[in-house]
Amino acid sequence: MSKQDFYSVLGVNRNSTADEIKKAYRKLAMQFHPDKNPNNKVAEEKFKNITEAYEVLSDDKKRQTYDQFGHTGGPFGGGTGGGGFGGGGFNQGQGGDPFQDIFGDVFGDIFGGGRARPRATRGSDLRYTLNLNLEEAAQGCEKSIQFIRIRNNIEETAKLMVTIPAGVKSGQKLKLRSEGDGGAKGGPSGDLYVIINIQEHILFTRENYDCLLELPISFTTAILGGLVEVPTLTGKAALRIPSGAHSGQILRLKSKGFPKSGGFENGDMLIKILVDVPENLSSHQRELIEQLSKGLDDPDSVKNFKDKMTNYLRTKK
Repeated sequence: MSKQDFYSVLGVNRNSTADEIKKAYRKLAMQFHPDKNPNNKVAEEKFKNITEAYEVLSDDKKRQTYDQFGHTGGPFGGGTGGGGFGGGGFNQGQGGDPFQDIFGDVFGDIFGGGRARPRATRGSDLRYTLNLNLEEAAQGCEKSIQFIRIRNNIEETAKLMVTIPAGVKSGQKLKLRSEGDGGAKGGPSGDLYVIINIQEHILFTRENYDCLLELPISFTTAILGGLVEVPTLTGKAALRIPSGAHSGQILRLKSKGFPKSGGFENGDMLIKILVDVPENLSSHQRELIEQLSKGLDDPDSVKNFKDKMTNYLRTKK
């Protein structure tokens, strides 16, 4: 049995916690383990000493006895009988190999049976950016993708069919479990994350679950109203323009937008009216419009503005 102070052997003080003692032992055991120091008697003796010290100081009752009696008296009297540490510092009296118990507890994930044990590791996750048009995102679809991944330490070309749910948004991630790189030493494969990128549309823009469309109309249609044909995400629809429509006015087609969460209803199609006033008129057209304007009163919006302007200008006099 070693007569060195067990605390000194592990390089800790007498007030050290159990975690501090375990950490110190782990570091020293890694340094002096026989597998790392073959045929090195000095390292072997050092390893026995630190193992002996750890077996005592890691057990609350043994540590209390050691703190009270030291190496003399109690179970540390130097005998090789039951409870002692004779015979190279191992307690043979209780059966089994205490070195294996202690070392297996601390380093079971690193060493096994005196040999380094290969550790299974999970494969890397992969990312794939998938471009969709607005209609595909609105209605859902299936897309074929192709990418490179590593399986069994070899690069392979993988081909998958990805189901795109209706109503996906740009930036949304779809997780394909275990479709990433393969794991090492029997570890599980990583996942594949498909990142949705919705391309800019020639007509539509998206606002949450609603689909927005800017619709130019002639000034005569704005005045008289009427039915016009408009595109939607799923085809065509008829839209009634009210007489007296103005630029910036929003008209709504119910349920012609994007599917909401759960798929039970859709957002709306919002149509923003843009009144297109002609710039080049013939003299005859101008005469007709001038005659028309003489018989029309100013609209309410113009009257309200004129009143506000008059009141404002009075304050400046």
